[in-house]
Parts: sequence; C-alpha cells; structure tokens
Amino acid sequence: MSVDERLAPPLSLRERRRAVAVREIVDAAEAHITAYGPAALSLRAVARGLGMTVQALYHYFPSRDALLTRLIAETYDDLVAAVQRAADTADGAARDGDGDGDGASFVAATEGYRRWAVANPERFQLIYGTPLRYYTAPVEGPTTQAVRRMSAVFERELFGGYAPEQLAAAEVPALSPELHAHLDGLRQGDPAGLPPAAVALLLSAWGHMHGLVVLEVFGHTSFLGEHRAELFRLAMRNLLAETRRRIPGAPSS
Repeated sequence: MSVDERLAPPLSLRERRRAVAVREIVDAAEAHITAYGPAALSLRAVARGLGMTVQALYHYFPSRDALLTRLIAETYDDLVAAVQRAADTADGAARDGDGDGDGASFVAATEGYRRWAVANPERFQLIYGTPLRYYTAPVEGPTTQAVRRMSAVFERELFGGYAPEQLAAAEVPALSPELHAHLDGLRQGDPAGLPPAAVALLLSAWGHMHGLVVLEVFGHTSFLGEHRAELFRLAMRNLLAETRRRIPGAPSS
C-alpha cells in the first residue's frame, strides 16, 4: 500500500458498495469475453448475466466504450504485471547465480508475455486483435497510459545499462529526415526518452516478438506442437543478440 493510499480518507459505505458493484460488472464482462470473444460484448449481455437491467448498469458505466476502456486498461495491466514478474524472477535468479547471464531478464520478459497471451487468448485479442467496431479509446486516457507502461518494461529490459549516446549511435538503416524528426518529436518533454535510432530498434524488436506470439495465439504455429516454447526462446535470444550487436559498446550493468 502506498503512502497516499494510507493517508487517504476511508471510503464511505456508498463508495464501497459502488466499488463492489463495479468490480462485479468488470468481472462479468471479462467472463463474457472469455466465453464469446471481444466482439460479442454488450452492456445488455453483461447486465443480463448479472441479473440487472441495462438502465441500472448505466449508473456505473454510461456507455459500452466506458466499460471497454476499463477492460482494456485492466487487461494491459495484467499483462504488464505478468511480464514484470517474469523479468524480476530472472533478475533474482541471476543474482543468486542460477540465471543464464546477461540478457536473461529480457528473454524472460518476452516469455512471460507469450505465456500470458497463450493462457488468455480472448483477452489478448481484446487488446491486439481486430479493432472493435465503433470503439474509440479516449485520447491520453487509461488505455494509452497502460500501453506506455508496457513499452517501458521492454525498453528497460532491452536497453538497460546503455548510455543515451550509445543508443543514439545505434546502427540502423538510414532514417528519412521526416521519420527521424517524427521519432525525435515523440520524446519532446521527456529527457529520458529514446533517441530515434533506439526507437527504431525497439519497434523492430517488438514487432518480431509480438508477431511470433500472435501467430501462436491465433493457431498458425500449431504444427510445431510442444516445441513452440523452445523455438520462441531461441528466437528471442537471437533477437537480443542482434539488437545489442547494433549498439556500440557494452551496457554498464
């Protein structure tokens, strides 16, 4: 519990009841998605499953978009937590002398991502599948913040220990002036933001890792059977080696 949470005034009875009701609605919506897929979600279906009217549900979520935003943000948070736990476990093993050495936490993070996606295919489709019709995420809202938390984990695991000067000098195909300016603009106001060359590397690595997971979740690598985990790990180790080969020098830690 954070200091702010400890100092916050206790919730009133009405607020506690509302929090319980909101949790029940979110849980019911997640169960509905697991059973029928993200596209089938509707406030009417969720209300019916809870034995309440749609009008009553509107008191907690005024629209389908509001409920979807909550579901998407929580799904990202669950995925980020799984990835972070995997990376932390690898870090702990390395400190105890039981790990695989440098880069183990990055590979473990990608494996945590894969395991969560395979275990939660419908929720994975909610955030990475076909865009839901008529849904528009709020600008700079909770879903955007959740995506940034996900990016931050992989950025840290991939580039941790490298100085900004090393990342700026990474070997990547020549970027057009327009693309370089756009990527450079993404870090405006963020002194710790990645330089354009590192952003290009991060997106390339992300696309490789995420693409393999998508293929598996959607059943396109079933012919590999029980070997999928081993081949994924091999691909991630190669990806890490190739990415670091493009950055001059070695990480400081």
